[in-house]
Amino acid sequence: MEWSIIAQMIDPRLSLVVVACWVIGYVLKQTPKVPNWSIIYVVIVVSILFTAGLIGWSVENIIQGIIAGAFAVFGHQAVKQTAEAISGKKK
Repeated sequence: MEWSIIAQMIDPRLSLVVVACWVIGYVLKQTPKVPNWSIIYVVIVVSILFTAGLIGWSVENIIQGIIAGAFAVFGHQAVKQTAEAISGKKK
């Protein structure tokens, strides 16, 4: 699956939600007392809340929030893994 296909699934109004979730995930990753396994759950919940705040509550919008949050996590991992592959070092 390509990035463009995933990006087309997300409502364009949610670009800011994706960016916000990416930043929130990064901040949580830097926080010592936050376990790594919990970050994706926090990001997804925040994404759903932001999405509902922007475009309202509905089943479709909740799914949009999940996709936006997952896209933020996927994007972060793609960048991280690519950087590690290029540098040959694990961060």
